[in-house]
Amino acid sequence: MAMFINFPDKVVSYDTFMDDLSARIVRNMQRAAADPETVSQRQAYAIFGRANVDRWRREGRIHPCKRPGKVEYRMADLRLLQQTQQDYFKR
Repeated sequence: MAMFINFPDKVVSYDTFMDDLSARIVRNMQRAAADPETVSQRQAYAIFGRANVDRWRREGRIHPCKRPGKVEYRMADLRLLQQTQQDYFKR
């Protein structure tokens, strides 16, 4: 007996859903393994966009690690924020 999952826009089989989910998890794990632990502020701006990094910092979602002459961010924190849906109208 096949199981199906009902989404608002379509119906998919449980097997298809699990295959897609596991493929996405593997891709994210591979990317995370290739990422450095921290990146400089300049690299963060280049990868995620200056406006995004500055907004996340202003909102208190990320906290930089400051060293003499260098500002760094944890890559895992930046990736998490990148994958989080943003509500630009909430104040």
